[in-house]
Amino acid sequence: MLTKSLLTNTDPFALFETPGNVFKGRTSTPHGRLPNTALRALSAKSEWLSPDQGPSSLARGVGGRGAHVVVRTETLPRISIGRKHTGTPHPDARLDELLDIVQQQTLRYFWDFGHPTSGLARERSNATPHIVTTGGSGFGIMAILAGVERGWIDRQAALDRLTTMVCFLCEAERHHGAFPHWMDGDSGRTIPFSHHDDGGDIVETAYLMVGLLSARQYFRGTEAKECFLRSLINALWQDVEWDWFARGSDSLFWHWSPVHGWAMEHPINGWNECLITFVLAAAAPRYPIAPSVYHCGWTAGQAFANGRSFDGVTLPLGPDHGGPLFFGHYSFLGLDPRRLRDCYADYWQQNVAFTRINQAHCIRNPEKFDGYSAECWGLTASDSIHGYVAHAPDRDCGVIAPTGALGCFPYAPAESKRALRHFASRGDRLWGEYGFRDAFSPAMDWYADSYLAIDQGPIVAMIENYRSGLLWRLFMSCPETRAGLARLGFSQRANAAAMS
Repeated sequence: MLTKSLLTNTDPFALFETPGNVFKGRTSTPHGRLPNTALRALSAKSEWLSPDQGPSSLARGVGGRGAHVVVRTETLPRISIGRKHTGTPHPDARLDELLDIVQQQTLRYFWDFGHPTSGLARERSNATPHIVTTGGSGFGIMAILAGVERGWIDRQAALDRLTTMVCFLCEAERHHGAFPHWMDGDSGRTIPFSHHDDGGDIVETAYLMVGLLSARQYFRGTEAKECFLRSLINALWQDVEWDWFARGSDSLFWHWSPVHGWAMEHPINGWNECLITFVLAAAAPRYPIAPSVYHCGWTAGQAFANGRSFDGVTLPLGPDHGGPLFFGHYSFLGLDPRRLRDCYADYWQQNVAFTRINQAHCIRNPEKFDGYSAECWGLTASDSIHGYVAHAPDRDCGVIAPTGALGCFPYAPAESKRALRHFASRGDRLWGEYGFRDAFSPAMDWYADSYLAIDQGPIVAMIENYRSGLLWRLFMSCPETRAGLARLGFSQRANAAAMS
């Protein structure tokens, strides 16, 4: 492993000069407003929202004049995350033991299978090993924090890994501060997600930022390496031009391409997985959106307000029957719905209701698929026999994804526990190197051979939120989160039912 020990009060540009030109300090934001992120993080004099955030502490030389920062830039550390659990978990094991096994094994997707150059999360396990995913990497960062807190990953090893990831992100290709959906894990270049989707993806960027800001809040020490990590995270966070993606309108647009411009023409309207994008865009320290973008754009979607009853459960928001379960996962890995209300909904009630509807559909089983039950449920986006499909009650192909029910542990703990034990009972056809495989179909006797970052991440993170609330506490402790929610008119009064 190449290790460079550098003085923080010498040329900061040297922090990104390594053999092979891994980090060359190039301007990494085409058409951007700001110079090189990493250099700016070390030299900026701006005020930060919390006294231990941002570059000011590093610039002062935390640890005394001439404090050292160790930057690791090549081979990633690999350590044991407990035993590998090559055998399947026993369905009758104590719940805490089952949760430990599932979280540890699933965490291996991000720790052991992380990209060897960038450290970021690979898109999937069964194809394109050079492609890393922006949103999935944000989920993976949160999973790593849970692993550190539970003692499965050494804190210093995690700090080194995150520093590798963030240094890579500082030099990766961005578009008005936003990252693409997919990147090359070696070069940091954009890999098109589709023909016109070859630029900034503001939703995937939001998922990444939640992970980064949570890491900033976790590594709050005065030691120079932690200060350095926070400085880089703050610079990446400040660089995102959220207002660019509003185009001077009352809508936020999902994609922008340096080649095709706004050809995707995809305004983000609710209800779906994108709430966190608006919270962060309103919270942005340099380029925020106006609150009207939330109130006139996000809430104007035809599938935003609902209020109808499905399987005896009233659904406040969203499409009929609730949609895929990831609607209640992605935005809420960090955003705590237990305390979240605005003039449109109580978001704890929303997530509980649509989880109950999803399970009730699987129990009722209108398509008569073999294997569905109160234990075997969870319709969400996943691989299937027919490719990648956003499964939902109104798009039911007979495919169950473990991430669906396991990601709902906070909302339906009894029902999720039953699903967990059922999944464990299916043995090594469903269980493998990185935990439960992506999906299976009891009716077709089919099991995926794949794992996906965006499905593995919510398993670790939402189980942790159920067990300890760690990731909710971290992200909600950000001053920017509270400011963004306030700008949009949210209240954070405790919901007594949710807190019990």
